[in-house]
This record gives sequence, C-alpha cells and structure tokens, in this order.
Amino acid sequence: MTDYVERHLEVDRGEADRLRALYWHRYGATLLGLVRHHAVDATHFLRETHDFDVAALVRAERGLTRLFARLPGRKVLLTNAPMAYASEVLRALAVHRHFRSRYTIESMRLHGTFRPKPSRMMLRAMLARERVPASQAVLVEDSAANLKAARALGFRTVLMTGHGARGGCGRMTRRRVARAGLVIRSLHQLPQGLERLRR
Repeated sequence: MTDYVERHLEVDRGEADRLRALYWHRYGATLLGLVRHHAVDATHFLRETHDFDVAALVRAERGLTRLFARLPGRKVLLTNAPMAYASEVLRALAVHRHFRSRYTIESMRLHGTFRPKPSRMMLRAMLARERVPASQAVLVEDSAANLKAARALGFRTVLMTGHGARGGCGRMTRRRVARAGLVIRSLHQLPQGLERLRR
C-alpha cells in the first residue's frame, strides 16, 4: 500500500507511509482516505495493492478445517479486504466451504459511500441482511477499534492476539484488551471460549 501511495500521489516514501497509516487510523481503511482526499479509484487501488501470490504468504495453524467444521453457528466473513484476495486466503486455509456469507470491502457501501469496519452503520446493515440480532453474533477480530464498534452494538467479541499481525492489534494496552469479551492467542481456544461468552 505504501508503494501504491508513493507512486500514485507522487510523494516520497516517508510521506507515503505517513499517509497510509494516517488514513488507516482515521477511517479504518487506507482506501477511504485516498478516495476522499485524493480521488483515487477504489477498484484500481484494491486490484493493485492485492496483486500477489496470496497462498505463498499464508501461514496457518494446523487443523483449521476440522475446527471450523466443529464450531457451532453460521460463519460469516467480514473483512475490509477485496473479495478476490479474501477468497484466496480462505482457500489457502482450506476453510472456504465453511463460510455461508462473505462481506468484503466492495460490498461495504451504504448510500454510495464506503463504510468498512469499524462502521456501526455497516455492522447494523450486515446483521439485518443476515437476520441475526447483535446479541447472537460473535465478532472475532485482531483490531480493537473494530471490536469496540461491535461491542457497542451488542455483539459478543473475541480479540485474536497470537498471529503477530502488525497494524491489527500490535501492542495491546489493557484498556484495549478489555474491549473484548474474550482474548485468545489461537483459534483452537475458540470453542471453549465461546462457552464462556454464552454464560
């Protein structure tokens, strides 16, 4: 993304990185800042910034296919990534068959405006489309901002910390961790954790 900003806004590397981070923190997605402030074409940005061999970069815990088969409830993907990229990731993880619905950045438009996570409007619209009350929905995330928005709407929330994602949870303060109903380091902790969340 930094490469894209550097090339298309014709700024130096430091400024490109600053803008990428600024827009991600301010809007929840770098894309939104680029569209709003620089009239960048969203489709072009998504295609260019996600044009690489996804499968070669995916690292997964063992046994995810069995784990997803055992998890109760309907699985819904909710990601600020584009559909093609998200689908490749799910296939690389061999869990693609377990997701009934997929909400990606392309489908996160309300009244013609992008509303990705952590937009509460988008979360409400997704719940309405899925016909699920927030109290029965569980959001598993690596972003404290996304969890905060979901929790405010009544979702049960799970913070995933064990994958070492930069830009997701990064260094989590106690206050940020407290925004989650459950904190896990491995997806294999999820079945037991869901039992605790239900109580």
